[in-house]
Amino acid sequence: MNLIINGENKSFEKEGLSVKELLVLESVKMPEMVSIQLNDEFLREPEYATTSLKEGDTINFLYFMGGGA
Repeated sequence: MNLIINGENKSFEKEGLSVKELLVLESVKMPEMVSIQLNDEFLREPEYATTSLKEGDTINFLYFMGGGA
């Protein structure tokens, strides 16, 4: 299965990966702090385990950082 992750084409042997499985495979640091955009739609954390990915899906891992002066 081919996916586009943060703008990069990646291939995976397993079909129908869940978003939660993808977080583990991609070694996402601080998964509890990441927002996930799937095909331009934001997912809620409870959906990660139940959302299956399909060939050609576009996934973005987004970290929102606070700060300022």
